[in-house]
Amino acid sequence: MKLTTKGRFAVTAMLDLALNESNRPVTLSEISERQSISLSYLEQLFNRMRKHDLVKSVKGPGGGYLLAKSHEDITIKSIITAVDEKIDATQCGGHENCHDGGRCLTHDLWINLNTKILDYLDSLTIADLITSQDQKPITFDVKRNDLGRGLNTA
Repeated sequence: MKLTTKGRFAVTAMLDLALNESNRPVTLSEISERQSISLSYLEQLFNRMRKHDLVKSVKGPGGGYLLAKSHEDITIKSIITAVDEKIDATQCGGHENCHDGGRCLTHDLWINLNTKILDYLDSLTIADLITSQDQKPITFDVKRNDLGRGLNTA
């Protein structure tokens, strides 16, 4: 299972858009420059996200893109699925033909993992990612067996 650049770049671009749209549309060239993502690749991603009503385009001078919904209403899962990203931990794509044409012993494990990942991505919104940008990352100090925010003193 892997999340390709399609999904990762789409989420990154949407977060960039949310952080920078304040009162004006954001151009894809601005996102491209800030995030080092190809402009043509962004055009493809935003076309798909526009079709899924995640972004709206503003034409003309001063045009660009805006989020089509509030930060709280755009889930990370909706972004990833809008760009046709498949998240699947099974070898068989869920068809149960991964072991000599039949179901493998660990099929249910991988199906359950898919469900957990998709549930997690559906529980996270652009608003959550914006909030996390304002906070220090959560760390774990193995020596002290302690969770903290940026307090990792090895």
